[in-house]
Amino acid sequence: MYRLTISLTLLSSLTFAQGVGDWPLHGLDYAETRYSPLKEIHAGNVSRLGLAWYLDMETRRGLEATPIVIDGVMYVTGSWSVVYAVNAVTGKRLWRWDPEVSHAWGQKACCDVVNRGVAFYRNRVYVGTLDGRLAALNAANGIPLWQVQTTDKNQPYTITGAPRIVKGKVIIGNGGAEYGVRGYVSAYDAETGKLAWRFYTVPGDPSQPFESPALEKAAKTWTGEWWKHGGGGTVWDSLSYDPELDLLYVGAGNGSPWDWKTRSPGGGDNLYLSSILALRPDTGELVWHYQTTPGDSWDYTAAQQMILATLEIGGKPRKVLMQAPKNGFFYVLDRATGELLSAKPFVTVNWAKEVDLKTGRPVENPSARQPAMGFIQQPGPLGGHNWQAMSFHPGTGLVYIPAQETGFPYIRDTRFKFLPGTWNLATMALPTADPLPITPGMLLAWDPVRQSARWSVPYPSYWNGGTLATAGNLVFEGTADGRFVAYDAETGEKKWEMPVGTGVMAAPATFTVKGKQYVSVLAGWGGSFALIGGRATKDGGVPGRLLTFALDGKTTLPAPPPPPPPPALFASDADPKIVPKGAVLYARWCSVCHGFGAYSGGAIRDLRYSSEAVLRSYPKIVLEGSYASAGMPALKEWIGPEEVDAILAFVVTQRNKAAAGK
Repeated sequence: MYRLTISLTLLSSLTFAQGVGDWPLHGLDYAETRYSPLKEIHAGNVSRLGLAWYLDMETRRGLEATPIVIDGVMYVTGSWSVVYAVNAVTGKRLWRWDPEVSHAWGQKACCDVVNRGVAFYRNRVYVGTLDGRLAALNAANGIPLWQVQTTDKNQPYTITGAPRIVKGKVIIGNGGAEYGVRGYVSAYDAETGKLAWRFYTVPGDPSQPFESPALEKAAKTWTGEWWKHGGGGTVWDSLSYDPELDLLYVGAGNGSPWDWKTRSPGGGDNLYLSSILALRPDTGELVWHYQTTPGDSWDYTAAQQMILATLEIGGKPRKVLMQAPKNGFFYVLDRATGELLSAKPFVTVNWAKEVDLKTGRPVENPSARQPAMGFIQQPGPLGGHNWQAMSFHPGTGLVYIPAQETGFPYIRDTRFKFLPGTWNLATMALPTADPLPITPGMLLAWDPVRQSARWSVPYPSYWNGGTLATAGNLVFEGTADGRFVAYDAETGEKKWEMPVGTGVMAAPATFTVKGKQYVSVLAGWGGSFALIGGRATKDGGVPGRLLTFALDGKTTLPAPPPPPPPPALFASDADPKIVPKGAVLYARWCSVCHGFGAYSGGAIRDLRYSSEAVLRSYPKIVLEGSYASAGMPALKEWIGPEEVDAILAFVVTQRNKAAAGK
């Protein structure tokens, strides 16, 4: 059921008690601030920062985890939900646990086979696996103590988010809304793995009893037969907790299918999609909710990070929850009641004019519901801010957001037919021979009280990494174009940077061992942007790595391999007349993993560079699944030989353009 490799060196001397300089929780604290009081590394000496050590993560797929560090041991996940324990000072691997997720399950993961990290509690390491399991591992050796299946394996659920521990319970959600599932969040007993409670984020079949009064209320905001297609609302990332109020905050995702009128033909807000939910952690009871995007039709999830803080608003201290979800507005809520205190756009927004503070609802642009051809809506489905973590510095009062400018032509698919087990958006994927256009990203220092930017640093591409703020007056962030950078937290002045050879998406962590401060980050390009064609970094096949920095570090990274030469021309006997059909089929079935126009973003090998033997084996690969062990599933359930021929004709056309230097 799993593979485990262990190095026994040093294990006998390790203890697992949390220390002052540890990074014990996913966001450092329950409030998910990602603000560290450590300041050995500061704005005055960060120029001396250097690489202390690195560890090859044995993958060229996306790396998104934040390390957990307890008493000198680092616990971190790689792609395919593999867990590593590492000596945090030397980088020596102590043990490795592979849950042996079937690589065919990768087809069910909308946004790469990633994992955002583990939780640590009472000498146990907890991880959710891509195929829906929750595992508790012995922290000393990685041996599983228990595993439970948190999802129905007959449904296309996945887990990519990090678990959280609250009051002796492991809190875990899941993903899969693009495929047609019903979202929920669960709590399991941390000692035994027994299910304590489950809260569904959308109502099920109304002919059956509702699981709670909250869902009975929510059902009144839905129409049609949404439950047949799941409804969506998956809790795939964000969770925060306030011990004083004893409230667990849960971010719910988008609708399934995306298109509102397909999902709920008679309209309605579709609670609790795209909502922030406050639950009692003992029971899962809903206390309050706030919906950021009523009747979501654009993949505007509210699953982005929620930061808890106390801000002075109107001359009074307010306990607030802050979120910058995909829809482009920065929200400040009273976290005791859910009252909306303020909301302003932090990136370009054209789907709504503003958020009405009296009603809490967005004032929508009519074109967002009835788009005309050529209307590029902003933000697009990748959002003004996605899963990459933001941080809050209580000294500067600023939130540091990995923000981005994105757009998308949302066109309703009037011929939509639900196909179980694959993408079901009811939104058209437009055929194109061009790669996805690269639009700007930025590090945005946002004042949540004034609801305005204090400063920003522009980047050539979006999909940059999560942020870390420290008492050393620093903000750390990795970039899509392959750098790790430190900025002055007050002014945004760049104080230090180092090229790391590949795009960085993950958020850094900082910690001390024996009084010495370190900063660690995973570097490994991938995720949804890279899969659909993000080419922000031409990494030439650089493997994903765990990088750890310290003052006066002297380690150097190996030189990256040279980029591949242009592909050779491929003589195809395909009829050129079927290439347009192939472009349409490719957009529907292939682009979400292999990139628009067959321009890979680096997470998966570029199809245009395939060998002739691979190109001639397309029927076996695409229809029969001969590459299933590598994550390429069989598609014979949905397409046939003629469609494969057309897809191949399109790919070969794109290959030959590259061979000709076009």
